[in-house]
Amino acid sequence: MSIKVGILGYGNLGRGIECAVKQNDDMELVAVFTRRDPATVTIQTEGVTVANVSDVEKYTDKIDVMILCGGSATDLPEQTPEYAKLFNVVDSFDTHARIPEHFANVDAAAKESGKVAIISVGWDPGLFSLARIYGNAILPQGNDYTFWGKGVSQGHSDAIRRVEGVKDAKQYTIPVDAALDAVRSGSNPTLTTREKHTRECFVVLEEGADAAKVEAEIKNMPNYFADYDTTVHFISEDELKANHSGIPHGGFVIRTGKTGWDEQNNNIIEYSLKLDSNPEFTTSVLIAYARAAYRLNKEGANGCKSVFDIAPAYLSPKSGEELRKEML
Repeated sequence: MSIKVGILGYGNLGRGIECAVKQNDDMELVAVFTRRDPATVTIQTEGVTVANVSDVEKYTDKIDVMILCGGSATDLPEQTPEYAKLFNVVDSFDTHARIPEHFANVDAAAKESGKVAIISVGWDPGLFSLARIYGNAILPQGNDYTFWGKGVSQGHSDAIRRVEGVKDAKQYTIPVDAALDAVRSGSNPTLTTREKHTRECFVVLEEGADAAKVEAEIKNMPNYFADYDTTVHFISEDELKANHSGIPHGGFVIRTGKTGWDEQNNNIIEYSLKLDSNPEFTTSVLIAYARAAYRLNKEGANGCKSVFDIAPAYLSPKSGEELRKEML
């Protein structure tokens, strides 16, 4: 029996989910919901309904799990509690500081409806969060280090595009090699924000814009660039499209810790990702957790969950017997 999936929103994540559903034999895409005119949305899967979000309640008995693709900062704080009243849901909410608040709101809605909601699914938060909790549990005497990149930061790119005089832009987050080397040496360095990452910006200016003014505004932007060594390159629109059209990303989670009666032995756990497509990889994670939401709800579970609450066996299409035989 296939798990019937719905997609709410159809940007980069929505397209990735459609592809990921196709790659999983136990999944079936039932409907895509959009705020736009459904006639303007073209999907690849034949025979799947594209409907306006106003029609979503008509599908409560046709969809097992709804995957929400709204913007983390604006859409998901409203959408996830709302749709958890109707469906099992999975979201990719990634504003770390607001996760406790988001969890509480979604938990109340999902418990009321008897549904399962899994929030903050992706690679950070998500898989990197699991790497951190495993590392802390195994090496309690130690330090955590998380590095992001080299990759495109979509939020920082959007911030640059809001600067007056900017027509388009892409921003890359880049780990500092010296900082990575120091962590991997086991020396447990204390690193500032500036010492861990640099930021590189590729900017297309509006005609007549003041390049010096734009560069200064970018480099001094609080919460985005002011705390980093930032390089700004001004390039043509054609060069941006030719050389910076992808959305690669990745990073490293490293836990260093001591063992032994005298803590004389160093140990390093490292988990890394290198992604050609950030949204496509993120949607592959969302699909695995959609499977878990469905299974948990079938067992009678309800309420909000994070990746910390989901046993790995729930993510795999394989049976417990197959997993113990092939992967344990």
